Amino acid sequence: MAIYPQLILDALKHVRYPGTGQDIVSAGMVEDDLRIEGMKVSFSLITEKPHDPFIKSVVKMAEQAILMYGDKNIEIKGNIKVKSKQPPRTALSELLPGVKNIIAVASGKGGVGKSTVCTNLAVALAQKGYRVGLLDADIFGPSVPKMLGVEDAAPMAEKVEGRDMIQPIEQYGVKMLSIGFFVKKEDAVVWRGAMAGNALKQLIGDASWGELDYFLIDLPPGTSDIHLTLVQTLPITGAVIVSTPQEVALADARKGISMFTGEKVNVPILGLVENMSWFTPAELPENRYYLFGKEGCKRLAAEKGYALLGQIPIVQSIREAGDDGQPVALYQESVTGMAFAQLADNLVEAVDKRNRELPKTGIVEITRK
Repeated sequence: MAIYPQLILDALKHVRYPGTGQDIVSAGMVEDDLRIEGMKVSFSLITEKPHDPFIKSVVKMAEQAILMYGDKNIEIKGNIKVKSKQPPRTALSELLPGVKNIIAVASGKGGVGKSTVCTNLAVALAQKGYRVGLLDADIFGPSVPKMLGVEDAAPMAEKVEGRDMIQPIEQYGVKMLSIGFFVKKEDAVVWRGAMAGNALKQLIGDASWGELDYFLIDLPPGTSDIHLTLVQTLPITGAVIVSTPQEVALADARKGISMFTGEKVNVPILGLVENMSWFTPAELPENRYYLFGKEGCKRLAAEKGYALLGQIPIVQSIREAGDDGQPVALYQESVTGMAFAQLADNLVEAVDKRNRELPKTGIVEITRK
C-alpha cells in the first residue's frame, strides 16, 4: 500500500483535542512538515503553550489513528514531535531575575497565624518603601486574597516577550497571586501533589513579577510536596518560621526547621516569629495574659541559635482587620501595627546579615537512585 500525505491527514481528522473537541487537523495543530520515507512517517504537532497537559495523550491518539485508518505497518511511534507557539518557560535557574530576596514563610503546624503574619509582614515592608511580592502557596487553604480584600479580583494575562504572563494583583503596595483566584471560594481544592506543584510553578514562572526587593511565599503548614517543589524551583534566600509559644506548636516548628536545614535542602533560617505571644484586653492595656505559654518561641530561637524576629500579641483587631481585608500593618501607630513594623525591620536586618555572611542558596536537586 502506498503511503501519501492525504492518507495521513485523513487519519488525523479522527483525533480530537480534549480541550476543545475539535479535530487536530481543522484546529491547525498539524505542522506543515509531514515527511514520508517508505513506511516511515514523521511530522510535528503544534500546541498553544508549552507544557500542554493534553499533548501526550494527543500524540498517542495520533499514532493509533494513523495505524488504524492508514496502515498498521506504518512506522510512526516516536516520530511525532511537539512544538509550541509560545517560547518555553524560562529555565528554573533564571526564574525571577528581578527579585533580590526570596523568603519562605512557614510553620510546622496549622492554626498558628502564619498567613496573617506573612500578609502583614508584606504590607509592613511595602509601607517602608520596599518593592514586595507575595505568593499564596497554601494551595489547600488560600486565605491571602481575603486578608488583602481582593477575593473577587481576576488576574489578567498580558503578552510579555511573546508569552502570556499572569499579571499579579496589586494591593496596599504588594504584588500578590494566589491559587484562590483560580478556584471557586466555596470549593475545596482536592489535588494530588503533582497537580499542586505544577500550579505553584505556574504562579511563579508564568507570572510577571518584575523588580522586587522581597518576594514572600506563604507556604502550607507542615512539610509536604509543595515545600519540596518550592526549593527545587527557586533559590530561597531564607525561611521564617512562625509558631505560637505553645509546646505542641513548637514541636512542629522544630520539624519545619529540620526540613529547611537538612543536608539536601540547606535553606538558611532567618529567624522565628512568635505569634499569639500574649493577650492584652483593650480596657487593661498594661496587662499581659500568656494564654499559650510564655516565650516558648523565644526559648526555641535561643536553643537553636536563631534570631527571634518578633512577638505578635493576640489582639481582636488583627482578626477583624484580616476578615475585613485591611491588614493591621496599615495602621502603623497601633500596638500591632508597630509590632509588624518592627518585624519588618528585623527581617530586613536578618536578610542583610545572611547575604553578607553566606553564599547564595542554590536550587535543590533531589535525585533518585
